[in-house]
Amino acid sequence: MKLSRPLSWFLLAFGVWSWVIWITFVKNLWKDGSGLAFDDAGDPTAYFWVHLTLAVVSFVLGTVIGVIGLRGMRALRRSATGSAS
Repeated sequence: MKLSRPLSWFLLAFGVWSWVIWITFVKNLWKDGSGLAFDDAGDPTAYFWVHLTLAVVSFVLGTVIGVIGLRGMRALRRSATGSAS
């Protein structure tokens, strides 16, 4: 399967965007002072664990999607270089 250049760029950008958004989210989750993420004793709550799990899954999916986009870009570059010779 060959990906188009716009689709490859979109997948790569999505992977990067996913990391930026979820890193920010995890930082905010870790510093949460509202009482949602940590109870009065400072222990993580179910809210914390659920959202941390969502972030980890999003990191993995963002990485996989970004790598697919990167591989698509590399394949397009190789095919462009190969056809020029």
